[in-house]
Amino acid sequence: MLSFAVFDDAGPAREWPLTHAFLVGPGNSPVPAEIEFLGGVIRCEKRAADAAGISLLFPVEPIQPAPGSPAAPPGARGVLMLQTCLLPERPAPYLLSVELARHRLMLVINKLEDWALFDLPPEDLVLGVFERARLAFTEAVTAQGSGPGRAAGEARGYSQQADRLGREALALALEASELLAVRQARLGQERRYSGELVALAERYRPPENALTEHETRESINALTGTVGVILPAAPLIGCTVSPDQSSPALQQAVQSTCDFLCMPMRWVEMEPNEGRYTFTPTDKWIEWAVRTAKIPVVGGPVIDFRSRCVPEWMYIWEHDYETLRELVYEYVKNIVTRYRRTVGTWTAVSGLNVNGNLTRTIEQMMDLTRVCVALVRKLQPNAVVQVEVDQPWGEYHGANPRSMPPMMYAEVVSQAAVNADVIGLRIQMGQPEEKAGKGYGRPTRDLMALSALLDEYAELDKPIAVTALGAPSRPTDPAAGFWRRPWSPEAQADWVAATTAIIASKPYVKSICWQELCDTARLPGCDGLVGADGQPKLAIKRLAEVRQSLREKRVFPVL
Repeated sequence: MLSFAVFDDAGPAREWPLTHAFLVGPGNSPVPAEIEFLGGVIRCEKRAADAAGISLLFPVEPIQPAPGSPAAPPGARGVLMLQTCLLPERPAPYLLSVELARHRLMLVINKLEDWALFDLPPEDLVLGVFERARLAFTEAVTAQGSGPGRAAGEARGYSQQADRLGREALALALEASELLAVRQARLGQERRYSGELVALAERYRPPENALTEHETRESINALTGTVGVILPAAPLIGCTVSPDQSSPALQQAVQSTCDFLCMPMRWVEMEPNEGRYTFTPTDKWIEWAVRTAKIPVVGGPVIDFRSRCVPEWMYIWEHDYETLRELVYEYVKNIVTRYRRTVGTWTAVSGLNVNGNLTRTIEQMMDLTRVCVALVRKLQPNAVVQVEVDQPWGEYHGANPRSMPPMMYAEVVSQAAVNADVIGLRIQMGQPEEKAGKGYGRPTRDLMALSALLDEYAELDKPIAVTALGAPSRPTDPAAGFWRRPWSPEAQADWVAATTAIIASKPYVKSICWQELCDTARLPGCDGLVGADGQPKLAIKRLAEVRQSLREKRVFPVL
């Protein structure tokens, strides 16, 4: 069994939320398991005895100032999804705080190598905070075994003192990792906007012994300190607009903030009754974008099986795959045929990897993906076709074995059988569960976790589009977590600035799209850039500043 001891201020923890907890295996692939909390210990029962790590929400405390320092560095606090290294099973529990700190220290070392930043001077702030984290971690490891948790004959145990030191090490390691992600983002922006990366890639000559395109790409990555493809242009900024929300003020908000408009084409809105389409609201927005604003339009997701996107009449055919497939084919054909003269990029499908509604087998998921991509290509050969991965960290897979791990789905999508032009990722945080049960919802993660995730998907050698970026502007379910401070309009704006800077610095990112323009009760937790009262939020100002910086090829601050 894999188990972890957890403490609170009074001693062994009396309760511990496990809403989003899941196990990870090699390659950060989710592992199905039963996870429960009992008597101050998190116990994980999995089918195989292989090494695994746990990923779960963990409260990170503020950093204490270093000796001689007037104040602690900002940040490194919140309730965040963190994970441990892969650990072998053993009878005694691991100390959770120490193992979370161990993984974060390892991640910093790995990213220093991946990003070719090992030449930072010793006095650099990143290395200074990292050294403090390393020393605190060493003290925590040494303190293990000093408490009653140590059993006779065991090399290590756990104690409240060790947990306190482990939490301190974790907070420092998290701060060091975010500072490193920020440093890489600034360097990445400079190199991307100056054209340095494109020039390096063009001048590079692959080694003669490189047998495959992948080997050639790895050689380029080693030279440039990046992964994935290198795009010549800066990413475009866009926003999704629900067709039923329209006003001159909203149109002005889009025109002043966005390079493109995304129309979602939700089935429940386009065909609320079988065979009867409602095109007018979507037509109006697209006509305005093309004729008045003169900005490109991204269509889709066309097929999205989330409950908020599927009309009621579709559930009649939930268990009849052949009929469902025909309905999907007909719907995609009608939508693409109508808008192919005005839409240049299509998100053909979204979230089939989650398989949480209108559930299908893996073979059927991939068949629907292939059908939709192929049909869009047939109807509009010059279109750019995206396939969207929902919940790209994969927490849902531990609770739903009928789902498909997100990276596995993305790998298949990038291969010849589907061969989408772009991989889309929904990067949404702080959102509560959409349905009852563990593993659903979109918990909060830190900047390093975001940067590392993007690099993982970039290894597929496809352009990446962040097709739904989002965070709340008001307090949400505590189980969804928060970054640095509880969610508010100011916290949302800070998160927008930080995450867009991280994303835009990646040379393989094609576009960034905010999840929703305006708040609506129909999409709880999917907070927009404009309030339900029509008033712009601080986040829309930050996003406009990001867009202007991209246009001017100017580096903008991350934090």
